[in-house]
Amino acid sequence: MSQLQGSWEACRQNTAYLQDTDMESVAASTSLPDGAADRTAARICGVCGDKATGFHFNAMTCEGCKGFFRRSMKRKAMFTCPFNGDCKITKDNRRHCQACRLKRCVDIGMMKEFILTDEEVQRKREMILKRKEEEALKESLKPKVSEEQQRVIDLLLEAHRKTYDSTYSDFTKFRPPVRSGGGSRGAARASSILTQDSSLEDSADLFGSDAFGAFPESVEPQMFSNLVLSKGNDESSSMNIDFSQLSMLPHLADLVSYSIQKVIGFAKMIPGFRDLTAEDQIALLKSSAIEVIMLRSNESFSLEDMTWTCGSSDFKYRVSDVTQAGHSMDLLEPLVKFQVGLKKLNLHEEEHVLLMAICILSPDRPGVQDTALVESLQDRLSDILQTYIRCRHPPPGSRLLYAKMIQKLADLRSLNEEHSKQYRSISVQPEHSMQLTPLVLEVFGNEIS
Repeated sequence: MSQLQGSWEACRQNTAYLQDTDMESVAASTSLPDGAADRTAARICGVCGDKATGFHFNAMTCEGCKGFFRRSMKRKAMFTCPFNGDCKITKDNRRHCQACRLKRCVDIGMMKEFILTDEEVQRKREMILKRKEEEALKESLKPKVSEEQQRVIDLLLEAHRKTYDSTYSDFTKFRPPVRSGGGSRGAARASSILTQDSSLEDSADLFGSDAFGAFPESVEPQMFSNLVLSKGNDESSSMNIDFSQLSMLPHLADLVSYSIQKVIGFAKMIPGFRDLTAEDQIALLKSSAIEVIMLRSNESFSLEDMTWTCGSSDFKYRVSDVTQAGHSMDLLEPLVKFQVGLKKLNLHEEEHVLLMAICILSPDRPGVQDTALVESLQDRLSDILQTYIRCRHPPPGSRLLYAKMIQKLADLRSLNEEHSKQYRSISVQPEHSMQLTPLVLEVFGNEIS
């Protein structure tokens, strides 16, 4: 009996609005104990052989026999068989002999204890109604992505898809990649680093850097055309790079230049970005460009072989490729760690584009004048991101996700600083600065103070 009561309670928890006549089915249509699973196989009424609708009053029956048993028990009916007391009950003749039909109900296990009184039916209805009201209230209090917030998300998704070409078809227009054998030591060290710090299997000749994604249309950033390039010669940092062997510099310079154009195209479509002054737009883009490029490149980053894979094998980038463009492990080690960590967050595309927009609209960038307006735009995007995570990102992935994403922005600041330092070491040498594009020189070479 305790098992039956437990089954009845489980069924009660899952019941919605029911009519009076159906309320007994809450108790009667119970699930069976594990040991009686074979009784659920045939969906045939145990009384008359008609199609059964479930377990009613502890037996598999049709709706007709369920109602017959309930009415008989409530009226305490006493039936007499007009024949021999052993009538075979079928779907067609079940109304001919009520006595044998009732006897058959009892024989297959139907129990009057499962029939609810009128008071019990009323109590159950009130309990169900109360639970429905509580659930409706709880649902109304849950955060929701508003229509306006969804509009912003849709605009950012459209901006990203217009400026990111997942086929990387334009890479063939760059100066071709020239890989020499001089990067093996850097690649070996990188392999060791990832084995220790990322708990990933070691692979030969790991990583690479498209730390710069690829995109189709050509968006010429005219807003940069009036900037004056800096001609100062900063001191080189000690990076243990052989500057006479920068065979990959022309190709990666074209790739970065191309990616900057796409970041500009994306930024122009961020709601509110064009409301800023041209000076503030330039300040934000110059300061955030490399960070957004690193964020975008995560789409092409592969945890399997730790490379940025952009289509064909010619455009599969490893750490050794980037060392041949003049960058050292002081940048590449934390960059690869960043890419691994970001990849493991399993961000939705919506979260990814919101993070890029938040990165661009940072009010503390050097040179920004209207910090209040930039901050208000960033706060709006941050609110949308938090709401989206609560509403659309299922646990456990959503746990502390917003905080982890904001930490990624802090990591990008450190990467940005190291990139600037290493860029200066490359650009002060005329034979290498002449390999860079005018846009790269303009964005990275003229620091805003």
